[in-house]
Amino acid sequence: MFWSASPAAAAHLSAATPGSSGPTSLNDATDKATNAAGWVQENWGTWLTSGLQILLIIVIAVVLRHVIRRTITKLIERMNRTVAAAQGTALGGLLVNAERRRQRSEAIGSVLRSVASFVIMGTAALTVLSVLKINLAPLLASAGVAGVAIGFGARNLVTDFLSGVFMILEDQYGVGDEIDAGVATGTVIEVGLRVTKLRGPNGAIWYIRNGEVKRIGNLSQGWSTAAVDVVIAAGQDLERARDTITAAGDEMSKAEPWNEQLWEPVEVLGLSEVHLEMVTISVSAKTMPGKALGVERELRWRIKHALDAAGVHLAPRPLPEDEEAAATDPASAMAAPSALNNPLSPQSLATNPISSPSKLGK
Repeated sequence: MFWSASPAAAAHLSAATPGSSGPTSLNDATDKATNAAGWVQENWGTWLTSGLQILLIIVIAVVLRHVIRRTITKLIERMNRTVAAAQGTALGGLLVNAERRRQRSEAIGSVLRSVASFVIMGTAALTVLSVLKINLAPLLASAGVAGVAIGFGARNLVTDFLSGVFMILEDQYGVGDEIDAGVATGTVIEVGLRVTKLRGPNGAIWYIRNGEVKRIGNLSQGWSTAAVDVVIAAGQDLERARDTITAAGDEMSKAEPWNEQLWEPVEVLGLSEVHLEMVTISVSAKTMPGKALGVERELRWRIKHALDAAGVHLAPRPLPEDEEAAATDPASAMAAPSALNNPLSPQSLATNPISSPSKLGK
């Protein structure tokens, strides 16, 4: 039940209650409530407008980020389908490495998606802060200082990342390539933005930071050269040796699977070294990229059998300098005589320990 008191009764009640502040406290509370209600009413429109703007900014940023990332993904998938289609053809199987192109396109797509997300969401965050009337100058200054500090502290990581990006964009090497990275040599099994994995000749896996690679020698692009040196005795028939090597190369170029790996006939270049006891015949062949080592091993095998069948003898392996000196002078491998070998020599007696004082007294 609501009731109201007269001014006189209110005054009498306030005067009768000890410790109360009287009508002043009631008026102050009324004024504060009125001011708060007026402040809320005055700013309600601004808050509603700012909230709608922030909501619209977030929705636009999320939708734009989704559309751009999906577009990049579709583009990468189309590139992979094109590579897969070319892989099925006869010429495309030789020129296109599907796994290499797939990893390269995935890496490029990952970089593009990350950059797009960072730019879109960062711009949306700054726009929201500006709508909230927050001064961005101190924030940007602090971000700049923090970025410089992080850049100095993580400069190796930034260098590795940027080097990996440019290696992938420029297609310097890819999965399956035989490369010489300076610090290691082997077959590329994985290309990342920060680290490249190589399978060494002995089976070891090398993890190479992209920022440490100063030069790249790619042995799998274009074509490779198989070079074999045949060392025969100096008194052998050189014309017969050349004809035998040429016939062995022609027979190899017609056999499976070497007919696909040899892109040109095996060529005898001539004599590269001439000594008193031996001569060196250089043999060369242009091969499929990355197949030079296998061709060289098979070519040596066939040349050796062909020369043995033709009666052309190879030269003996030359001894190293130390072994050659030991073979000519057996005494050169012996140590110089020492006076310490004789226990009665003055040198041996001088090295004997001095007897204890007790023994000396006796």
